This record gives sequence, structure tokens and C-alpha cells, in this order.
Amino acid sequence: MQTLQDDASDTQHVSPSALAVPLREFNLLRWFSIISLLIIASVAGGLGYFSTRFVVRDSVERDAMLTAQFIQAMAQAEVRHSQLPPGTTMGELLDPRMDGQHLQISEALVRATRVEFLDHVEHLPDTLLANVYARDHTIVWSTNSELIGKRIGEDDDLQQAFHSRQAVSASYHKVDEDREEQKFLREPQYLFIENYIPLFDTQGEQVLSMVEIYKEPQDLVRRIQRGYVLIWVSTLVGGALIYFGLFWIVRRAAQLLHHQQDRLVASETYVALGEMSSAVAHSLRNPLANIRSSAELAQDIASPAAQKNITDIISQVDRMSRWVRELLVSLRPTSDDPEAVDLVAALEDTRLAFAQQIERNGVRFSLVGPQVQWVASQPLQLTQILNSLFANALEAMPNGGELRAEVGVVEGQQAQLVLSDTGKGMTRQQERMVFKPFFTTKQGGLGVGLALVKRIMERFGGSVSLSSREEEGTRVSLIFKRAAGGDHGAQHPGGRG
Repeated sequence: MQTLQDDASDTQHVSPSALAVPLREFNLLRWFSIISLLIIASVAGGLGYFSTRFVVRDSVERDAMLTAQFIQAMAQAEVRHSQLPPGTTMGELLDPRMDGQHLQISEALVRATRVEFLDHVEHLPDTLLANVYARDHTIVWSTNSELIGKRIGEDDDLQQAFHSRQAVSASYHKVDEDREEQKFLREPQYLFIENYIPLFDTQGEQVLSMVEIYKEPQDLVRRIQRGYVLIWVSTLVGGALIYFGLFWIVRRAAQLLHHQQDRLVASETYVALGEMSSAVAHSLRNPLANIRSSAELAQDIASPAAQKNITDIISQVDRMSRWVRELLVSLRPTSDDPEAVDLVAALEDTRLAFAQQIERNGVRFSLVGPQVQWVASQPLQLTQILNSLFANALEAMPNGGELRAEVGVVEGQQAQLVLSDTGKGMTRQQERMVFKPFFTTKQGGLGVGLALVKRIMERFGGSVSLSSREEEGTRVSLIFKRAAGGDHGAQHPGGRG
């Protein structure tokens, strides 16, 4: 079937609107996929980063607070245990350079109290390094003996702890080689915490000594790592669910929008076609009828040599009249209420209508299928579909061929008609464009035949598809809804010819 020659022949004709440079289509789904992925990934990454930072900071601050409270409580307990005079604090006993200057306290008792306290500090769990600073920032005791006696001048955290009279903590992942006080006896593996714990005078206003503890809390590190995993897994899963949920919604919206756009374009096309068809009908119908009548009268008295030319005139007039009818039918308002129509009977009626042309072209016709097949359509609309398909198929086979119609049932509730010919066929590009309104490759064609077929089939819940190969023929498949109560009947034994 040149199939549906209304849409396939030798010379390609395209409407003027098709020649215009098309606007670049906005791909909603693609841009949403890219932009939403970037936004959600950025938000999820930011949430994950700040959440993990919060977990580390909160955990470090809590550990530092507990360590400071423990050191300060231990210092007070050691003073009470040594039965030192009232008003004595551990802060004033930690600098061995001041041992001879404590009134009412022997140097031996001072040293014993200090040693007992520092022994507790040295054996704190998870300790990497412990330093004790005097008021002049000199290290007077350390678990690393190489640091004793060194004065630390530039240390912002140490300065802040002395001036603010509050415990200061910080966390690190890497040892700073430029800081003299970070001379650990062993390298930390993952995370270590630096705590500055001030020890005050009796009134709690002046810092007398500063205890610096470097810890690598193994249990805290494990909890932080578990928190990292939980936060990032939750963030990734949540971000993925949000992204794919929104993607599905937008994908559905894009499909519906595309469908609505197609329907809008088709509606506008048919409105324009209606206006044009009305103008064509009023302008051409009467002149065409007069031309045909005059030609028929002339044919009765014309010489044999003129008979052929007059016959061509009548043929071309009939062809133009058929175009006008197709335009009017394609825009005629139709009801969406389907009726039960016998597809096999409609095929037989169409075959009889085209019997002379089938015989003149030397085409063999066969019908395979049940005796009766009821489908949901309307008689006039179904006749229009079959007439368009038969006309195109026969025009594709001017020198003979085979036109085959097969009727069957698919998926229980649907009936199928496959109409195939052995005509010229189409190119791949023509096959893709064949259902577009006003697209035609036929000299003088209007390009409404297949567009009308598609419109009618979809109106009644059916569909149409086409496949073709050049010089091999065309195959058109129509899928109908079966009408309620339809009878299948018996198979044709050998088809009709």
C-alpha cells in the first residue's frame, strides 16, 4: 500500500508551516533530572556535612566537659584527702618551683599530694599526652619528660583558657608539627581531643595552673564513626527517595503535558482544516459539478480521439471532488458514543465499492478471518477508514499485486485488522511522518487520509500502526475494542478474491 497513498508517493509535499524553522523544544524531564539532581545532591551533601560536624562537635564538647569535671573533682578530692589547711587548692601545688613558699604546709606533703594527683592524670584512659602549665605558660610536668621546662608562647587555646577561666577543647585529625606541646609518645589513629582544664584559687577567680589533656577516646571515635555511617546512609537514601519520587511525578506530568500538547496541536490543525474545507467546498463544489456535467455532455458527441481527454477530465474532477469530501468528513463533528459494527461486513462492502479499480489494477484481494467480528466504532467512520486504506493500497499497486486483509482477536477484549499490500512501500522518514496532518508524498495530495484514520481510531479507544519497506509493501494494523456480545463465527476457508 503505498500505504495510504494519501501519505506516501514519489514527490514530497509539506505545508508552509512545516518549512518554518521550529522552535527548540524545552525538554522538561531532562532539565528537571539535571537541576533537581544537583539541588538535591547539594542539599543532601550540605545536610550530611553539617550533621556530621554537629555530631563531632557535640560529642567532643560533652567529652571535654566530663573530663574537666573529673579533673577538677579529683583535684579537690586529693586536697581533702591530704588534709591540707583550709583555703589550699591543687592549682597552687602543681608548680614545683613554688614548693618552699607554702606556709603551714611541708614540702614533702606538697610533693606527695602533687604526685598522687598527677599519677591519676597520667593514668586517665585513652590519654596520648598530659601537660601541666604554670601561670607563666611553662610546662612544669608532662607525661613526655622532654617537654618539662618549656615555655609555650603562641597558643591561642591556652591563652583563651587562662583569660576566660573556662575549659577549652578542640578536636584534631592530624598532629600539628609546629606546636611544641603536641609531642605524643604514640601517633593518634583517627581523632584526638585537646582539653585545657583550669585549676583556680580559693575564690575561683584566678587561674593558678592549667592541665592539658590530649585524648584519643576509642569509644567516642567508634560512636562518631557509627554516626557518620548512619547520617550519610540516611541522607543518601532520603535524597534518592525524594529525587526518584519527584522524578516519577514530573515524568508523568511531562507525558501528560506532551499528550495534551499533541491534542492541542491536532485540535488547532483540524480547526484550520475546517475553515479551509468550508472555503474549498463553497468555492469548488458547484464549478466542479458544472465541469463534470459539461464533460459528460461533450463525451456523447465528441470524436473518438477526444474521448480519452474527456475521460481524463471527468476522472480528475472526481478526484478533486473526493478531496473536498475527505476534508469535510475529517472535520465533521462526530459523537464519541461507539456502536457495534461488523468489521467483516464493512470490509466486504469496501471491497465491492473498489471492485472495478481492483480488477483494473490487476490486484488480488484476500480476506482471512471469522465470518463476523463486532467492533466498537461507527458505520460511517469505519467506512471512511477502510476507504482511505483501500484507496492508498490500490494507488500503491498500479501494475498489480496482492492486497490481504486479516481479521483476528488479540488479548481477549480487542480485535485486529491487518491490511497489507505489495506496493511501492515507503522510506523510514516517510513512515515516521505518515500520520502527521497535511504531510504527503503524493503529487497533489492533501495529507489528511492517515491523519483522519488515526483520529477516528483513537476516538473509539483503538489504535493504528504502520510498517513499510521500499519496493516490498506496507502493512497497516488497526486495533479495535470488541463490541459487547460480538460473535466470532467461523474462519474463512481460503479467503475471498
